[in-house]
Amino acid sequence: MIASTAPVVPPGRMSGGGQPSFRLASGFVLRPWQPDDADVLVASCRDPAVRQWNRPVDLTLDAAIEKIARWQQVWQAEEAAIWAVCRCAQARPVGLIGLADVDLRGGDAEFLYWLLPDGRGHGVMVDATVRISRWAVDELGLHRLRITHSVANPASCRVATRAGFPLEGVMRSALLHADGWHDEHLHARVQGDPWPSDDPA
Repeated sequence: MIASTAPVVPPGRMSGGGQPSFRLASGFVLRPWQPDDADVLVASCRDPAVRQWNRPVDLTLDAAIEKIARWQQVWQAEEAAIWAVCRCAQARPVGLIGLADVDLRGGDAEFLYWLLPDGRGHGVMVDATVRISRWAVDELGLHRLRITHSVANPASCRVATRAGFPLEGVMRSALLHADGWHDEHLHARVQGDPWPSDDPA
C-alpha cells in the first residue's frame, strides 16, 4: 500500500486570518477588493488590453459587486486570493493581481493580473508579483507558482521574467482568444529559487 503524502500547506492556514494588505516600495498598495470598487471592475471589462489578454465577461454594477463578494468567499474557501492594485490604501484600484487555482494540498497556484491605463508604465506589476510570491512561498508555504500568458503578449512575459519566473516552455494552442487559439508561455518559480533582488548563490 502506498502511503499518501501530507498536504504541502495544512488546511486553514490561508483562511485562518484576514486577507493581508501590502505596501510596495513604489508606494502602491495591494488590498482586498471592496464593494465600492465595483465600478472599476465594470470599466476593466471594457478596456481593450484587458479584454484582449484576460477575456473578461462584461459586468453590470450589480454583477461586479457579486463578483467581489465571491472573491471574499473563495479566500475563506482557500481557493483563490485576489487583490486590488492601488496608488494608496484609499485610492481607487488601477489593477488586479491574484492567485487562482490555489491547491494547498498540492502546494501550487497560478497568477493572474491586469492593469488599467492609469497603472501602466510604473513597473508596479513586477513589484506586486514579487510581493505576492514572497507571501505565497515564505508565509503561506506554497511550493510552486506559475504564470501563463499568450506568446503574443510580450508585456506579460517581461513581468514574469523580471519577477523571477523563468520560462519553462510553450503550451501549444492552449487558450482560446477572440482571434483564435493562442500558444501560451509557461513560467514558474519553485520554493528555493532566488528572488530577483537576491545575489546569486
